[in-house]
Amino acid sequence: MKIIWLGHGSFRIEIGGEVLLLDPWFSDNPVFPEDRKGEATQGATHILLTHAHFDHVADVLDLARDLDIPVAGQFDLMSHWEEHEGISVIGFNKGGTVMLGDVAVTMVNAVHSSSFGTPDGPRYGGTECGFMIKGEGRTIYVSGDTDVMADMGVFNDLHAPEIGILAAGGHFTMDMARAGYAAKKFFDFKTVIPCHYKTFPILEQSAETLVQALPGVDVIEPEVMTAIEL
Repeated sequence: MKIIWLGHGSFRIEIGGEVLLLDPWFSDNPVFPEDRKGEATQGATHILLTHAHFDHVADVLDLARDLDIPVAGQFDLMSHWEEHEGISVIGFNKGGTVMLGDVAVTMVNAVHSSSFGTPDGPRYGGTECGFMIKGEGRTIYVSGDTDVMADMGVFNDLHAPEIGILAAGGHFTMDMARAGYAAKKFFDFKTVIPCHYKTFPILEQSAETLVQALPGVDVIEPEVMTAIEL
């Protein structure tokens, strides 16, 4: 299994013979080297989308067309795109599980918002979510953009993820302290990878608070385009 941070909330996850692009954002992403986009997307089999904000969705439609791969995400937005954008989609909803090859992806709740801008103002973009990604005998929890939720205790009871990819930059999501609380209170992670931080000055720039909150857990501060092999 390889988990490769593409900056912000974006990842390339190589698992179970599939290559998943999670919330891929390249255009105007201040921490992604634009000349490595081809490398980041090579061999991708699916796109996973947690919600419709620009910093998660800006490149999704073009990538789906250029790579000729489906986008998997919340049913309302997927149905709209299938009808109006002509891309291949896998629409499902919270509590549902879809098989992407041999990889099981379950959509779980998140607490955030989901919309995209139009000339007439914000437009509803389905609802925000996270994912449980199960393959190679292990489970990854992708929090998506969220605050701490009591639901996380249910997620752990049902899925027992060993790996947590947690939005932890603050301001728009949990900060490092809240992410540390969530991981310690609700989960039994062996590995935690923070994300949605360092992109802009308004976000947290270090994961040290998270590291200190989770003794005994391997908290990995990811580097853009550097593979984490688990």
